[in-house]
Amino acid sequence: MNNKAIGIFDSGVGGLSCVKELLHCLPGEDIKYLGDTLRMPYGVKTIDQLHQCAKDNVDFLQRRDVKLIAAACGTVSSNVPKENMDNLAVPFVDVIKPTVNAALKATKTKRIGIVATPATVKANSMGKRLKEMDSSVEIISVGCTDFVPLIESGHIDDDIIRQSAEGYLAQIKKFGVDTLILGCTHYPIISKVIGEIMGSGVTLIDSGRETAVGIKMTLEKLGLLNAREKGGSTEYFVTNNTDAFDSVAKVFLGEDAHVKSILKGIEE
Repeated sequence: MNNKAIGIFDSGVGGLSCVKELLHCLPGEDIKYLGDTLRMPYGVKTIDQLHQCAKDNVDFLQRRDVKLIAAACGTVSSNVPKENMDNLAVPFVDVIKPTVNAALKATKTKRIGIVATPATVKANSMGKRLKEMDSSVEIISVGCTDFVPLIESGHIDDDIIRQSAEGYLAQIKKFGVDTLILGCTHYPIISKVIGEIMGSGVTLIDSGRETAVGIKMTLEKLGLLNAREKGGSTEYFVTNNTDAFDSVAKVFLGEDAHVKSILKGIEE
């Protein structure tokens, strides 16, 4: 057993889809969450920029003595492999493996869609992993430039996000998938809109939820679960103004996040 906190980072509110699931499946665990809102969105950054962001986020969480770090971010997971994180001193979980496993279990027609940030789609880590595990799957991937900024601005269930989603999802619907990977952890926050557009015949794979499942399995395997069955606490940190994060977090989590801002920079 290990009573230290779980560390989770993302570019903003997206990783809350992972936190939300952890609050249900591991209610005794403490969580320290970092949203790098100052440098959001990650999906349009260069590889070098992503490596720096990942390093800074990992360093921040390790200074808070966490027992595991999860990159609840499809863009970082796709572009910054674990072996490239030379500053990593604790177990690490990313979005790719658990999300791909869930998609392969769900599909019946082996036609799978992926919506993600442009950087994730360009890296094609999810597509490659899917093909490695089942070469017969057919895949269509679409990079969604606007989703993260819109979600971070609070557009979760309105005409603006719906119009954007209809544009991105049109070619995926035409392709005829039965399973759609929400390859950025921001996207489960708008899963209601995406699900309505795709229809009831398409299974949505929530990358935030699957990352939480991966965290739980890793902690169990390594004997690092907290001894408590309930009563865990969550601390939220952001690297910029907290107002937008607070409002989206309250809608999505159903409770106030009580964010601690790091306005002077992530190095603190």
